[in-house]
Amino acid sequence: MQQEEKLKVAQFIHKNGQSGVTLVETCVALAVLAVIAGAAAPSFGASLIRHKVEGLATQVRTDIHYARSSAVASNRPLRMSFTSSGAGSCYVIHTGEAGQCVCASEGAAQCEPGAQALKAVFVPSGTAVQLQANVASIVFDPEHGTASPTGTIKVVGDQVGAVHDIVNVMGRVRSCSPSPALPGHTPC
Repeated sequence: MQQEEKLKVAQFIHKNGQSGVTLVETCVALAVLAVIAGAAAPSFGASLIRHKVEGLATQVRTDIHYARSSAVASNRPLRMSFTSSGAGSCYVIHTGEAGQCVCASEGAAQCEPGAQALKAVFVPSGTAVQLQANVASIVFDPEHGTASPTGTIKVVGDQVGAVHDIVNVMGRVRSCSPSPALPGHTPC
């Protein structure tokens, strides 16, 4: 019985001359997919920038904790210095005084004698994410674990919002997002 049914189906397909998808059906399906992809692309781009903002803000917070704990562990003051130029913005964790270490145009840290860079993070200009700080540098005291002066480091994304990492006098970091707040962040 099954053999007879298979034979009937095969004869039907052979009689009608159709055994697949037509060119018109394929074109219609591709047009529908193109419309769906076109509608999803802008939101995907914004989502990608939002993830870059959150990633850089997390890295900044981690590096602040690193600088504070390294200052206490090594029993020497460490500084986190922020610079911005036409090439981009960056921060350097270093020993020495304010202004002794800066980022070069390609992002490598340049330090004067007597200062040593431990880490440098560079964000080139022209990218969808930028780094801003309201202080030139923050020094972490090894004896008390404090930070001076207090400051706010902003990670700003084009048209998606920003995350503010606020460093208090105890060297602790609080994060928030100004209005409209990024999802998952406390509003500032």
